[in-house]
Parts: sequence; C-alpha cells; structure tokens
Amino acid sequence: MASAADIKDELFAAAIPGKREVLSSFFKTGEGQYGEGDLFIGVTVPQQRAIVKQFAPLSLDEISILLASEFHECRMTGLLFLVDLFKKNKKNESVQKEVFDFYLSYTHAINNWDLVDLSAPQIVGDYLLNRDRSVLHKLSESANMWERRIAIVSTYTFIKKCDFTDTFKICDTLISDKEDLLNKATGWMLREVGKQDFDAEFAYLKKRYKKMSRTSLRYAIEKFEPEMRSDFLKGLI
Repeated sequence: MASAADIKDELFAAAIPGKREVLSSFFKTGEGQYGEGDLFIGVTVPQQRAIVKQFAPLSLDEISILLASEFHECRMTGLLFLVDLFKKNKKNESVQKEVFDFYLSYTHAINNWDLVDLSAPQIVGDYLLNRDRSVLHKLSESANMWERRIAIVSTYTFIKKCDFTDTFKICDTLISDKEDLLNKATGWMLREVGKQDFDAEFAYLKKRYKKMSRTSLRYAIEKFEPEMRSDFLKGLI
C-alpha cells in the first residue's frame, strides 16, 4: 500500500509550470482573503484523481498525513482518497462510519470551497441519507465558515433524491450569513432544488427572497425565465 510520502512525491512530480501562481490567485490566498496563506503545488484536480486511481486505497493514517499538509493539493488528494475509500465500502457500514467520523474530525483541514464541494456530499451527505441529520444543523451554526458550507453543500445528496427539508432549514439558518461563499452555496443549493422541483424552490423563495442576500438570490434564480428573474430582483413577486 502506498504512503503519504509516495503521494506527495507524485504530486510534486506532476506540477505544471506556472500553475501554482494561477491557483494561488484563483483561490484567493492573499492577505485578508478567504484562502489567506494557503500554498499550492500547481496540480489540477484531474491529475489528482489519476493519482488516486493509481494508488488507492490509502489508509486513514496516511490520509491524515496528507490532510495535515500545508499544500492545498495534498489536502485535496487526501480527501479524494477518503471519498474513494467511502465509496468502495458501500456494503461495510462500520468502515463508512469510520470514514464519516474521520472526516468530521478533520474539518479544520477542509478549508476552501473546492475541498468542501468535492467531498462533503460524497461522504457526509451520502452517510446521512437515511440517518439522523442533526449534525448538519449543528455545523450550520458553527463559527467556522467552512463547516457551515459543509452543512449546506452536504444536502446536495438529499436534493438529488427530492428531499429538500434539510436544505430549506439550513438555508433559513444561513439566510443572514455575511460570508459571500456561504451566500453562493445557499443560492446554488436552492437552484439545485429547482432543477428537481421548480414549485418547491419558488414557494421557498417567495416567502424569503426579500430577506436573502442579493448573491444568494441571484444564484438561486439563475435558471428562471428572464421576466420572472427580473421580477424577483425588483421585489415584485
């Protein structure tokens, strides 16, 4: 079985010249920005997925080493290994529970939107699909913005099953959130609800859209007909 050191070697060997600077800018690593201080190697997600495919499975101990890395791609690749481990143990509830608990114990390392979005629905959402979801509502009230994003983005799994209850409740919790990345995430999840059931999204928005951030609303109504979208933005619904 491969080690975290092996994976790091592969990542550094795969680095694309100039990509580190592009990623550092894209993920807002400057002073005062949401990704302040994060470091990049310069490796794309498809490259990371190829490494996971080549070396999986990776033990939780080795994944923990990757998640402790200062480099973004090491943490991302560690999460992709974790998703792979979860998916390959669909029939092993004890392993899935171990992965789920492990994931929630490392939220401090899941500290950018891409890290959340490529792991939370696949692990947290999937595990909680037929279980108690109170942990999501606790996360939605966290002082850590990335835990709040984990809470709402995890519901994407439920939305695809036409189960919107927790999405709406967490959106209510986050409706006054000051973080732009949370506003985008809530709007995105509401838009996904609309893809499954337009009437459900419309009914939710009609009662609350005047309280929502402009960003959340714009994301939520992105697929609406132009006239309806305009009416929402003008407050005419």
